[in-house]
Amino acid sequence: MYNPKSTIATEFISDSEIRSTMEYARENSGNLALIEDILAKAARAKGLTHREAALLLECNDPEVTGRIYTLANEIKHRFYGNRIVMFAPLYLSNYCVNGCVYCPYHAKNKNIRRKKLTQDEIRAEVMALQDMGHKRLALEAGEHPLKNPIEYILESIETIYSIRHKNGAIRRVNVNIAATTVENYRRLRDAGIGTYILFQETYNKTNYEALHPTGPKSDYAWHTEAMDRAMQGGIDDVGIGVLFGLETYRYDFIGLLMHAEHLEATYGVGPHTISVPRLCPADDVDTADFKNAVPDDIFYKIVAITRIAVPYTGMIISTRESAKNRERLLELGISQISGGSRTSVGGYVSDEAPEENSAQFDISDHRSLDEVVGWLLDLGHIPSFCTACYREGRTGDRFMSLLKSGQISNCCLPNALLTLKEYIRDYASPATREKGEAMIKRLLADVPNERVRDRAADYLSKIENGERDFRF
Repeated sequence: MYNPKSTIATEFISDSEIRSTMEYARENSGNLALIEDILAKAARAKGLTHREAALLLECNDPEVTGRIYTLANEIKHRFYGNRIVMFAPLYLSNYCVNGCVYCPYHAKNKNIRRKKLTQDEIRAEVMALQDMGHKRLALEAGEHPLKNPIEYILESIETIYSIRHKNGAIRRVNVNIAATTVENYRRLRDAGIGTYILFQETYNKTNYEALHPTGPKSDYAWHTEAMDRAMQGGIDDVGIGVLFGLETYRYDFIGLLMHAEHLEATYGVGPHTISVPRLCPADDVDTADFKNAVPDDIFYKIVAITRIAVPYTGMIISTRESAKNRERLLELGISQISGGSRTSVGGYVSDEAPEENSAQFDISDHRSLDEVVGWLLDLGHIPSFCTACYREGRTGDRFMSLLKSGQISNCCLPNALLTLKEYIRDYASPATREKGEAMIKRLLADVPNERVRDRAADYLSKIENGERDFRF
């Protein structure tokens, strides 16, 4: 039985509903009148149902695809402007008890170098990230009850927030760790995390269980219902995603949107972010072993339709994707990217030799943060290091109501410019600094509220003279 308001995994992610939706999409893929109605609805930027989105994905008409891409770009700008939020992952430990066959952290892998950072090593990693200019981190750790207990994660968060190095400070720590209990989610909330992120990997229960043969993660219901427990524990910003390539893309695309619908229907707040990683090579993982690889043209449609189906969500793409692909995806709805990333444990302080690899996956975009920032500026995007909403309590339904009403624009643009100013004064190369100053000067006039615009100009002047951390 399909019930989006149920908290039972197999009811809000219903296999029969997904298969029925795929059949509906196939049967109507040539129904251009129906597709025209769906595109008209999408243009109102109120979102689409999983059935409507699945039909758009199934339609192969080139003109329709072009209109989808145009709509995705327009809707992204309507909600997020030309701002691109910057972040970096920080891997604490790759010890793991699970048997996930697509991840090199799996317990049987004897090739990968196992490592867990001490608090002193975390300090060194964070200072290295601060020296790049990062303000927002995504904390990552394998699932190991003894090596990586919740107490270790909480201590690490406290350490990260405590570090002040030159003008550096991490202002938001998002957390991507294994599914846990309501009480532990409450402890994470009390520790001041930003978004709790957990990828489903695949929504196909049968395939999920085959891909996760051993370990706590093998429990499909426990994993799939994690966001419900996080919400019940008081975390109101959650991020979902699948690993495209583990299952047929149609199935997981529909499941992903159903999960977003479930959160909205049950808690009144949809996912703060949706991530769209694709399976990529890693130590002892060969992508050729997986038959559901997603080609670029289909992947672009997935990203674009996700943007118009869930217009309010932040969409994330990592350095799994090449610079070329990331540039294309920025035009199709992506609003957050990583820069200067390392996926190995301790990778920001020291470069490890290939035979000592501790990375979770191979990255494709190896550029430094400064190179990524300069590239974004060249493309006309505003690299934003803003964490103001989280720090001002604009989270969950409060954030969503401001975003959906458009009122958030009075905060987002000036905050993005203030944090860009901090970056270019403290960390940027001369070439990037010149580009950033030109963008700030040009876009300050676009701040819609005159009073806010005047205050922003005053704050920018103060940042120029050495003060830091202003926000709206």
